[in-house]
Amino acid sequence: MASSGIPPLDAGIDALAAMLHSGELTATALADAMLTRIDDRNGGAPSFDGAPEAINAWVHVAPDTTLRHAADADRRLATGDRSPLCGIPIAVKDLFAVAGEPVTASSRVLDATPAARDSAAWAALAEAGAVYAGHTHTHEFAAGGTTDQVGNPWNLAHSPGGSSGGSAAAVAAGMVPVALGTDTAGSLRIPAAMCGVSSFKPTYGRVALNGVIPLATTLDHAGPIARTLADCAAVLPALSSARAARDPWGVFGRLTRAAGRSRSESPGGSDGEGPVKGMPQARLAGVRIAITPRVDRVDLDPDVRDGYERMRDLLADLGAEIVELPAPDDLTSAEYDTILVAEARAFHARYRDRADRYRPSVRAFVDPGAAPLPVDAYLRAQARRCEVTAGWDAWFRTHRVDALLEPTTAVTAPLRGHGYDADKPAGGTDPYTTFTATWNVTGMPVAALPAGLGARSGLPVGVSLIAPHDADERLLTLGIALQDAAPPPAWRPALLGSSDG
Repeated sequence: MASSGIPPLDAGIDALAAMLHSGELTATALADAMLTRIDDRNGGAPSFDGAPEAINAWVHVAPDTTLRHAADADRRLATGDRSPLCGIPIAVKDLFAVAGEPVTASSRVLDATPAARDSAAWAALAEAGAVYAGHTHTHEFAAGGTTDQVGNPWNLAHSPGGSSGGSAAAVAAGMVPVALGTDTAGSLRIPAAMCGVSSFKPTYGRVALNGVIPLATTLDHAGPIARTLADCAAVLPALSSARAARDPWGVFGRLTRAAGRSRSESPGGSDGEGPVKGMPQARLAGVRIAITPRVDRVDLDPDVRDGYERMRDLLADLGAEIVELPAPDDLTSAEYDTILVAEARAFHARYRDRADRYRPSVRAFVDPGAAPLPVDAYLRAQARRCEVTAGWDAWFRTHRVDALLEPTTAVTAPLRGHGYDADKPAGGTDPYTTFTATWNVTGMPVAALPAGLGARSGLPVGVSLIAPHDADERLLTLGIALQDAAPPPAWRPALLGSSDG
């Protein structure tokens, strides 16, 4: 128990680091508390299909590995190691290789053979002293948006979203402070919005993807999911230092910590209804925030619209200039899906002899036995992608926009049970990805944060701030300032009948 009376796992990363560095808390004690929390809240041992009464966020938990890493962190701390991540438990989506641990993409297509070496992202975190917390469920091979084997901690009858659904659920239920995920059409941001937590999709290439099972190589991004954007910011310097295999499109260079510290790191959160009373105003004076007709072209769930409008008005209250602007052209759904499907099927062709092991919707989508898509169609779609990206670049520059505000998803978390049905849509046209997929096309950074709980559904809703390429640190600063005024809703263990504090 922290000196403030807050259980350490419910403190932000800055507070945890302070306790670890002062000796008030050991990494081993923190790891023990995390493993106990997983036992109490996951709803039983990790399973492939999950159960209606379980969160089932985890594919694989390895207490021996976790405690060994924690003991190593304690030795580092005893020698004066000041890394802000030394001793911090971090989970990884079941696409990231961690040496000695299995990585299966939440699929029966892959066996549980331990990985021979670390992914670049995990290697960077391990170098910073992070403690392996386990692998979290993904929608199988990241090829969908529901992660139906996982229950949404706010209501177990609903999906957590996906494909990084296990990561978002584990963070939302307080089982781990931060988890890694990937994002091809919204797979960090969608589950963050549906589970009431935060995520950050960096500029394309900022976080190395070496050693990560891909969905679509030119659309994939990697980043953190955490309760707050301040916690995401604490992880990104190490993540962005990962040693990448050089490619022609990548953005390289380590991020520093975003300016500004969150005042929303305590576990109390908000009541889900809006900003904290008495918050200083004009914190965003001089910041230019755009909104566009993209929001009005979509049939938004009323709870989602309420959250979006609440955050738009709060930005204005904080001193930001809100400007309404037309949006540039986007890729058509057919163009987007050409890129996504061509790249996904090119990877999955190696598993054509195991096609019967995929879940129905994933098998239909990646279709490992299908003929390759025509190269000329793929190249035309990528050429159009370049035009779209140039259009958005010019739009941000011409209108002097610091960030664009949009809902993260058009809907709240769907009911569980049909996410792997054979006719389940995948790609860039469903209500989960209608706002998110554009920013995988352009590769621009996105900060996703909760916008409260829906008055009708009781489920979390979220918004996203999008910035130009390479403005990751500036975007985090803006997002943290907004989240200071509207902290994440507080999840209560009583929802699962747990007595854990």
